[in-house]
Amino acid sequence: MTDFTLHTVDSAPQEAKDRLENTQKQMGFLPNLFAKMAEAPALLEAYQTLDGIYSRTSLTAAQQQVALLAISSVNGCSFCVAAHTAGAKAAKVPEGDIEKLRELQNPDDPKLNAVSRFAKHLVEARGWAKDGEVQAFLDAGFKKQQLLELVIAVSLKTLSNYTNHIAGTPLNDELKSLEWQDPRT
Repeated sequence: MTDFTLHTVDSAPQEAKDRLENTQKQMGFLPNLFAKMAEAPALLEAYQTLDGIYSRTSLTAAQQQVALLAISSVNGCSFCVAAHTAGAKAAKVPEGDIEKLRELQNPDDPKLNAVSRFAKHLVEARGWAKDGEVQAFLDAGFKKQQLLELVIAVSLKTLSNYTNHIAGTPLNDELKSLEWQDPRT
């Protein structure tokens, strides 16, 4: 595996320094994902910008985190599964539903189940959503707007999951208690 620098604010390219510094101040630590993304400042900017856009979608915070956790699980990204486990807890996703997502299953909550199912379907079908899956999502009480907003979630997780896979991003100590092993391996 190619070695990618785990940047600090000091070692990062100039174009990434402000973003890393702001993230560290906001979160209290610098997620290793961002430390790796800093190698390509445009990637870091793209991810953080898209994350801000995604946070303003019509999906609830819990639905957003369920989608991100489901996508990261199906993509086998241990860093993002740990990070979005923390995010799902903060968004008050029921603990049992979080555990199901970490086991590549769908939540019991009907709305969260629909979000998880459709988000995973989008990834597995490479965007070629089947009519039945689209209709099941809409029948669960969602709108076409929310269906398309899940494309943002897939895009966001493509940026981070692929970066973590390529760069071999280690888990931060702050996330160690949420470490995840892909049950398929």
